[in-house]
Amino acid sequence: MLNLMKLELKKMKLGWYYRGAVIANLCILGFICLIASEEKKLPQPEVMTDATSTLFLLGTFVRSVFVVFASVLIAKLIISEYKNKTITVMFTYPISRKKLIAAKLLITGGLTFITIMVSEIALSFIFAQINQYYQLTPAMLSVQTIGQEVGSMAIYAASAACLSFIPLYFGMRKRSVPAAIISSVILTILISQQSPELSLATIIYIPLSLGAIGILIAIWSVRNIDREDAL
Repeated sequence: MLNLMKLELKKMKLGWYYRGAVIANLCILGFICLIASEEKKLPQPEVMTDATSTLFLLGTFVRSVFVVFASVLIAKLIISEYKNKTITVMFTYPISRKKLIAAKLLITGGLTFITIMVSEIALSFIFAQINQYYQLTPAMLSVQTIGQEVGSMAIYAASAACLSFIPLYFGMRKRSVPAAIISSVILTILISQQSPELSLATIIYIPLSLGAIGILIAIWSVRNIDREDAL
């Protein structure tokens, strides 16, 4: 499986993904700074009240963006290959179809998880430095504070990586790339409707539930791949 994933990664051209990730992170950082500067004008901050709420907001933006990125990956790696019938060529290789699709899904999930984690940690440190100089928010963001949140970041990143498989179901129904991307946008709306005022045990069940659904869809897709009519 690892060798198959390595071959898929060599075949993939991910330059657009890396460039898009950098641009997206810069936009997220700018948007967070804009929100903080606007809140600074208020008598009392409403959203970025402390370090936890600030990091939660930043993480929500990051996860939402890269769930959409994951749907584009799925569209390129799986759906478009079925739609253009190029997948039939790959199915002639002496490799199990199930392993081939599983490798593509593992690449998507793994890349999404890593990108979310790297983005959240990097943006947290960068915003902490900006906030130290410009005092955009009363939140005291330190290395220790960010370090304490790494565990919850990993949980949310893992659930986001798993729920990113959900658009595969909608995209494969009609071999539709737009359906996959639109469904991912709807998912980002769902995972954004959470409040940092609630406890972790209360707010985490939504992304974890969606993540479980995503895993089930991935398993279903791999198991039923031999029944798919690729011709």
